[in-house]
Amino acid sequence: MKIIRARLLKYGVDAEWVDLFSFVILITLIILICIIANFITKQVIIRFITHIIRKYQLTWGHILLERKVFRQLSHFVPAIIIYSFASTFPTYRNFIETLAMTYIMIVAFSVINRLLSVLNAIYQTYEISKTKPIKGYIQVIKIIVIIIGTILLLANLMGESPLILLSGIGALSAVFMLVFKDSILGLVAGVQLSATDMVRVGDWIEMPKYGANGDVIDISLNTVMVQNFDRTVTMIPSYTLISDSFINWRGMQESGGRRIKRALHIDMSSIKFCTNEMIEHFKEIDILVDYIVEREHEVEAYNRENDIDRSNIVNGRALTNIGVFRAYITQYIQRHPGIHQEMTLMVRQLAPGEHGLPIEIYAFTNTIQWSVYETVQADIFDHLFAIAEQFELRIFQSPAGSDFKVL
Repeated sequence: MKIIRARLLKYGVDAEWVDLFSFVILITLIILICIIANFITKQVIIRFITHIIRKYQLTWGHILLERKVFRQLSHFVPAIIIYSFASTFPTYRNFIETLAMTYIMIVAFSVINRLLSVLNAIYQTYEISKTKPIKGYIQVIKIIVIIIGTILLLANLMGESPLILLSGIGALSAVFMLVFKDSILGLVAGVQLSATDMVRVGDWIEMPKYGANGDVIDISLNTVMVQNFDRTVTMIPSYTLISDSFINWRGMQESGGRRIKRALHIDMSSIKFCTNEMIEHFKEIDILVDYIVEREHEVEAYNRENDIDRSNIVNGRALTNIGVFRAYITQYIQRHPGIHQEMTLMVRQLAPGEHGLPIEIYAFTNTIQWSVYETVQADIFDHLFAIAEQFELRIFQSPAGSDFKVL
């Protein structure tokens, strides 16, 4: 300031205007220095760091660049310059130092938050992040940083010790409990979910209460983000996964097979004993030959040993078309290339009802891909619906308008 004043007086500037001009010139010089320093930091230093990171393909470095950590650090430079020049203006020194320090603190806490995000992004590059996510814990640390930062900023602006403000937090604890209720519940839920391994990123979960049916794409402190199969996204509060019930299909995905559990409903009026003509017809079906021959010998041996009069079809044992059909279904799915033969496989008869007699297939496909699973299931039932009449069975369905029209 003294040098500038002396120069202005030497150039013949009026003494009444010297102080004002000196003040303006010095501020202009400080601004120019800040601009030049900021330019050098961003255009030279940061570009050099970026070049090194890209040249050596540093994964962590790329994440730091994506989160703009280095660019945020560059904001320290002009703030430090302004703080250093504060003593040049004795009248406004405290005010300038306070504002500069406030800006430095804001930048520092912003950098810390970005570094925490970088930490989470780096952690997600490891396989363990799918089973043990830390995003919820990172968000808790961010909240703590924001609270501490706010206290320090207020203390700096007020010129008081941070301990004075901290002493008042106890009185505001009830308010904090109310404001951060969801965060506290989410933190507790996150710890439980992580400890019990209930949900991972990538799991297929189903929660009808919230309209969620899809893959978990993110687990945060307050919410679990689910991308449904129609590409919509459902946000579920984290703590509801502890308090409410939901379906996790991870077991199915890890097993390598997906369950088929569907029934055909047979019109009970079409069920009957097999005649000789029907049995001969069934012997022409390749996958039934061995079954028919074996069952014929078994039935004949039983009736002969017990001296049963077969002149009446009610006496003794005999084959039924529904029994042969059930055996056919079993043989068919055992030979189907889309069915997992190492998992549970059975064809069972359920209790009859107003919709006929249910014959249920309980099996697993050898793939978990949804489209392939649906194709395999449809192929099996397409075939069974078409083949049922070969066993003189009718598939039950409620009367339609066309039925009444025929009548």
